[in-house]
Amino acid sequence: MSFYGVTDLWTYVVGAFGIILLPGPNSLYVLSVATARGVRAGFQGAYGVFVGDTILLLFTALGAASLLRTHPSVFLVVKYAGAAYLFWIGLNLMRAAFTGMRAPAPDPQSATAPTVSPTSSPANLQSPFQKALVISLLNPKAILFLLSFFVQFIDPTYAQPEVPFLILSAILMAFSAAYLTVLIFAGARLAQTFSQRKRLSAGLSSLVGGLFVWFGSKLATANLN
Repeated sequence: MSFYGVTDLWTYVVGAFGIILLPGPNSLYVLSVATARGVRAGFQGAYGVFVGDTILLLFTALGAASLLRTHPSVFLVVKYAGAAYLFWIGLNLMRAAFTGMRAPAPDPQSATAPTVSPTSSPANLQSPFQKALVISLLNPKAILFLLSFFVQFIDPTYAQPEVPFLILSAILMAFSAAYLTVLIFAGARLAQTFSQRKRLSAGLSSLVGGLFVWFGSKLATANLN
């Protein structure tokens, strides 16, 4: 028995929730932006992730996964572009950490004292929507994963396959929106802790930058299997 073409709906709900909770460059970037620039910028980054994921879901529905499988050169171009972009983000974060460590400590008596944050590099603070969108889109493995995951819960005999696809997409996006919202407000709270702790701020920036470099290396070595 299926629900509008969706088979085993509750198994999918549990699986989608677990997938959203897995750490990745999208959620890490939104958390970093919220910590550095506050709630508004965090939501700008989250909106970029939302738009990027929506585009990936549409590409999946239109057969992008088959295109990547039948044309490995396309997969390689997107894969290496995505890996290079993640490397660039990570290196900028680590450079920001080094700069923050060398900067003079803020004067606690000054109302205009600068705030040191885990993502204090201007290159990573500007245009959070665009950067989050690019991070989301430059991940060909996401398209392949979405197809292999979604197809398990779509009834092949259902007359309108776009209906279960939309239901599954809506559930996944709702979980993503809720999770990113939690990260944004958590990041805003963390900013208060980092504002006067330069070493802690720089250490976290280095850690986040290292994670982005690791994400880039994982994407660079990804394959079609």
